[in-house]
Amino acid sequence: MFFFYIVLFWVSCIEANSQSCSNLGQTPSTAFPVCGTDIFSQSSVPVCSNGIIPTSCANDGNVYQDKNPYWYKFTCFQSGTLGFLISPNNQGDDYDWQLFDVTDRNVNDLFSDPSMIVSYDWSGETGNTGASSAGNSLFVCGSTFDANGNPGPYRPLFTKRPLVYEGHKYLLMISHFSGDQQSGYKLSFGGGTASITDTTNPKLQGITTNCDASQLRVKLNKKMKCPSLAADGSDFILSPATVTITNAVAASCSRGFDMDSVLITLSSPLPVGNYKLTIVNGSDGNTLKDNCDRTIPIGDSLNFIVTPPQPTSLDSIVPLKCAPNTLQLVFRKPIACSTIAADGSDFTITGSQPVSIIGASADCSDGLSSIINVRLSAPIVTSGNFTIHLVPGIDGNTIIDECGFETPVGQSLSFSVKDTVSAAFSYTIDMGCKRDTINYFHNGNNGINKWTWVFDETDTMSGQGHSLYYPATGEHTAHLTVSNGFCTDTSSVHISLNNEVTVNFEMPDIICPEDSASFINKSSGPIDSWSWTFGDGHTSSLQTPPAEHYPLTGKEKYYSVGLTVNSLLGCNESLTKTLRVLGSCYIAVPSAFTPNHDGINDYLYPLNALKARQLVFRVYNRWGQLVFHSNDWQSKWDGTLNGVPQSTGTYVWLLQFTHWDTGKKVEMKGTTTLIR
Repeated sequence: MFFFYIVLFWVSCIEANSQSCSNLGQTPSTAFPVCGTDIFSQSSVPVCSNGIIPTSCANDGNVYQDKNPYWYKFTCFQSGTLGFLISPNNQGDDYDWQLFDVTDRNVNDLFSDPSMIVSYDWSGETGNTGASSAGNSLFVCGSTFDANGNPGPYRPLFTKRPLVYEGHKYLLMISHFSGDQQSGYKLSFGGGTASITDTTNPKLQGITTNCDASQLRVKLNKKMKCPSLAADGSDFILSPATVTITNAVAASCSRGFDMDSVLITLSSPLPVGNYKLTIVNGSDGNTLKDNCDRTIPIGDSLNFIVTPPQPTSLDSIVPLKCAPNTLQLVFRKPIACSTIAADGSDFTITGSQPVSIIGASADCSDGLSSIINVRLSAPIVTSGNFTIHLVPGIDGNTIIDECGFETPVGQSLSFSVKDTVSAAFSYTIDMGCKRDTINYFHNGNNGINKWTWVFDETDTMSGQGHSLYYPATGEHTAHLTVSNGFCTDTSSVHISLNNEVTVNFEMPDIICPEDSASFINKSSGPIDSWSWTFGDGHTSSLQTPPAEHYPLTGKEKYYSVGLTVNSLLGCNESLTKTLRVLGSCYIAVPSAFTPNHDGINDYLYPLNALKARQLVFRVYNRWGQLVFHSNDWQSKWDGTLNGVPQSTGTYVWLLQFTHWDTGKKVEMKGTTTLIR
């Protein structure tokens, strides 16, 4: 009950003292982009929380939430295992983390959807944490406490490296749990086989002008860091230099790292003609940087033409993703949002199969947009070729650009869609006695031309199928990501192998002649027959045979006990052990022994003391000095003391024990002669 009250108090403190997160990077939607090549330092962690985080740590009494968090986002560019290290600047700080797959999802769904969880470590220990070869599990729950408030078992600070898949998007949440005082941490990636570093080099992608050509809209090929843009426009040179560049601003920089276009203002409108815009080092000492700190190369340039004002035609379609349900139409000049028919009636689609349009919209924060989103009634999941056409909408016009020009009827753009794909694969197992072969195969349907396999979370292979060899007992996993260059899919299986036959049994090493021997079968595997031999002419085919009684011969005898097991696969294993049956279980100590190493009567010990419990055997010389002591009847005196041979003579022995059958305590005393 003590721990129960602690938890309630902790929760109430959170409710009373924490506040909602509002700083950049402290919410899933404002996560910082990260790359696999850099070390990311966080020197301060403002106190806040967004909510409870789902885990599989059910009923352990802990509350899991993004306490004082920072969020990091990345895309996987090569499937494999992800390794990373979170290193607190103060090793006494406790940092926790959780990884989510947010591909094609609203990032805020992670607060309620456990299916988005990839891995986590909520250990209550302090110091370095992360995912590495030191981990044994993908999931580590928080520390627990006993009824007296004492902490439970140690929780590892590292999980094993989780699998991440090409084309998937991920969020890593790092939570500071040590309280409000902290010294920050460093985050670095490495040690895994996956790549989360975008290999696309940053560059200029396109240029358009406004209505009077007094401004240039520069499109970049990827999102970049806003602070890398020089506000005076000195990152750019215009030629011929008929006018000068007065300033440059990022079109979108609410997060500081989402600059994908730049608006350049000129000293006066450009005359009609041909121009070139070139990248140079700005007044800040650099060109534009992407989120991996790679700069657009000096000298990267684009040519553009200033023409007399004319209607804006359909320019292009944003590259489609698998099973598209929206088409993003791009225009060289922004379109007046008020001229876009909300029902999508400005557009029609023809092609390999019927496609219906149910609406059109745009991001119209300033009443203009260069992209119109055309919504479809259903995703296109089957391959085909299509054309979208511009027609007069229900509002009586097509679309009108910022300069007041209506785009002529009949404009069109063609696009293609490929089939969706399935990564579901088949496998067969060729079973052997000691090793099995697992044959993996994918059918390659729907134009699939790329396969990425990850076996047992370590071995990555390509190709449509593989045959792998394993011991006939063990646990194995296989993950497959497939692609046809347009659609991707991932599938996984877990396979248990348990067809190896092993033979083993337990039995006593020694028995008295009047006792029976019991045999405990410890064999494993898909055994369908057993064959026992007991060395006395008796046999059994039972899995667990009855106890065996051996004849009383009056002298010690050895019997070979054997077991052979067989499986339906034709595998068999055999094991033989030796049973010693004493000639007598009368306990006695010899009256003399000769420790001369001739193999005959070399030792002094209680004979046949198989049924002696709590045994104590002592030997004294004639001066009363203890020269030997044992609690094991088979532990024998070799006639030495501290390695020094003792002299010939008479020695006194004492023997105490409790008889196994009767429970009677026995004390015996006598002498023996050491003869050399």
